[in-house]
Amino acid sequence: MEVSFWGVRGSLPCAGVDYNRYGGNTSCVLVMCGEVPIILDSGTGIRSLGESLISKNLLNCHLLYSHVHWDHIMGFPFFSLLYSPKATVKIRCGNLLPKRNIKEILNLQMSTPNFPIGLNSLSASLEYIDFEAGDSFNIHADISVMTTGLNHPDGATGYRINYRGKSVCYITDTEHTPDALDFQLVKFLKGADLLIYDSTYTDSNFSQFKGWGHSTWQEGIRLSRAADIQRLAIFHHDPASTDTILDQISVETKALFPNSFVASEGTAISL
Repeated sequence: MEVSFWGVRGSLPCAGVDYNRYGGNTSCVLVMCGEVPIILDSGTGIRSLGESLISKNLLNCHLLYSHVHWDHIMGFPFFSLLYSPKATVKIRCGNLLPKRNIKEILNLQMSTPNFPIGLNSLSASLEYIDFEAGDSFNIHADISVMTTGLNHPDGATGYRINYRGKSVCYITDTEHTPDALDFQLVKFLKGADLLIYDSTYTDSNFSQFKGWGHSTWQEGIRLSRAADIQRLAIFHHDPASTDTILDQISVETKALFPNSFVASEGTAISL
């Protein structure tokens, strides 16, 4: 089980010298379970990821959406596999039923006047699967996925991917309640080898953004301790968090939870 980060930024992509080391692309994470690619969100990082998958002839993949706010879907039309007739992409989303569905949302994104070509221009074999957060499903005989609802405007879905005794949890775009640990989430995360957690804010500025649907790196540490997490990835960086700010966050998180790291584009770990 290998995890690589292709986009680690939240809200909108950032460019410039202040973002060179951690990267400016929005949310996109690849989890390789053997030879099966599982992609978490299609932020702008999915453009480079698609090129990498094609170069390795990995043309059959699964795309899991936490939710469909713009920063998590904006890279979808630039995902190279979508234009290959040899590719198969299974797309899942857990926060849209019963009023909407994932195909409808992606079609709106790629419809005039938002985009010059539509879904009908894509050559890959696409399957759209909507579910309700809390459901579990199998991607392969030895790859199981558990889900949970998250506290975010319009809803969001957290994932736990289990493969041959290892597990990765992807918990982004969720707002915690200060001084009240979410024990249902702790149960969901229990014993995971890697937690990728929404750390947009800090405890010191969190109150300024109440209702925006995001969390802090300190809450990520509190959850990791309570749930016996092996490694914690600080993720979904605020656009205001420059390389210098993230360097400082890295120092502070490691002092409190040594098995933590601030996710950057290009980071890859094997579990």
